Amino acid sequence: MATDNTENSKKKTALILGATGLVGKELLKALLNDPRYSMVTCFLRRPLSAKSFEHHEDKIQPIVIDFDTMDDYASYFDVDHVYVCLGTTIKIAGSQEAFRKVDYDYVAKAAQLSADNGAKSFAWVSSVGANAKSGNFYLRVKGELENAIFSMAGLAHKSCVQPSLLVGKRDDYRFGERIGIRIFSLLEPLMIGPLRKYRPIAATEVAKQMMSQQLW
Repeated sequence: MATDNTENSKKKTALILGATGLVGKELLKALLNDPRYSMVTCFLRRPLSAKSFEHHEDKIQPIVIDFDTMDDYASYFDVDHVYVCLGTTIKIAGSQEAFRKVDYDYVAKAAQLSADNGAKSFAWVSSVGANAKSGNFYLRVKGELENAIFSMAGLAHKSCVQPSLLVGKRDDYRFGERIGIRIFSLLEPLMIGPLRKYRPIAATEVAKQMMSQQLW
């Protein structure tokens, strides 16, 4: 019995924000199948389908929340690893202000709550080309977020992944992204050296990168 307790104490707990998106779904699947984790909590905008956690009912805690009231769920950030896969587009959000609320405000708030409640590691999805001084609104917001989180005190370990166009099956159809993937796929043989980072990348690979950068 003592051996079992010792073994269980080595296992990690995780919190995911946004487990229904392209990367979030793959990350959730990977965490649930990873024996190093004993419990995975998910903050969601909408309920998960039962297929998302089939055979792992005892290892997952899905919670549908209003992300505007994240402070009410602060205690859930007392975990080993926090993963944030929240993200939208200006078209879906409806305005630059609404986009920034999801891609900057919510993620920064999650980072602060992670710091305040003792999370060991924090990882989020940024973007290739993120730059706080960019003339592109999307990349500027991503860059500003990186600057804000990396300068944030209290987080033991923080990291982000900077994917290019994401490849995978989305629930929502993004015409521009589909066209971009086709174009970049044709150009992929030419994208070597410094250009390699602009190649389309599978959501499963992004999830793996997020996990590999956590503090174990």
